[in-house]
Amino acid sequence: NSVSSGHAYSTITENIEYAKSIGLKLLAITDHAPKMPGACGNLHFLNLGVLPNKVGELEILKGVELNILNENGDIDLPEGILKKLDLRIASLHPPCIPYLEEEQNTNAVINAMKNKFINIIGHLGDPRYPIDIKKVVSVAKDTNTLIEINNASLSANNTRAGGEEIVLKILQECKIQSMPIILGSDAHYHTYIGNFENAIKLLNKCEFPDELIINTSVEKLKKYLI
Repeated sequence: NSVSSGHAYSTITENIEYAKSIGLKLLAITDHAPKMPGACGNLHFLNLGVLPNKVGELEILKGVELNILNENGDIDLPEGILKKLDLRIASLHPPCIPYLEEEQNTNAVINAMKNKFINIIGHLGDPRYPIDIKKVVSVAKDTNTLIEINNASLSANNTRAGGEEIVLKILQECKIQSMPIILGSDAHYHTYIGNFENAIKLLNKCEFPDELIINTSVEKLKKYLI
């Protein structure tokens, strides 16, 4: 995320320069969509085309982290903008959707995954939003929607802390169903870009297969997003 999200602290240029400095080949920019308090408006996403597709050897994906707004899986950008973006994450965030019961949370996530524009469901495993893991993973596979394993959520000082066992169960179910996942740093400051330390501990704990981790190569990720 960049300063455009309202609660992140680095510019897009700072994010790009740091990503280049640590040797990343691809950087996804996914600022929070408009319903998040303090976030940017529709025009920010409509105008992302002004950003370069590549800076030096670093390729840039222009995207968004959408807010799931209700049990119907509604999100907060129109189709006309979504189709212009490279990458679209949808997530449950407390300012945008209340804490619901497991069945309602599960329906919200599943209905969002049925939206043809959604590529990734962000930071599942938040203990405040219990879900039916087996059902969500099954629909993710049916809809070709990646499940993000969010490194920042596993930090002790994160508002979603305490979900390690839930995330581990998600990984185990993905392994059983041969469902690919994607690692996300969820960096709100540029020095956290590319940091997957917490997520990797859980991957190792459940002996998660490398071939089911989509962002181990640029080619594999881009193929999945097409």
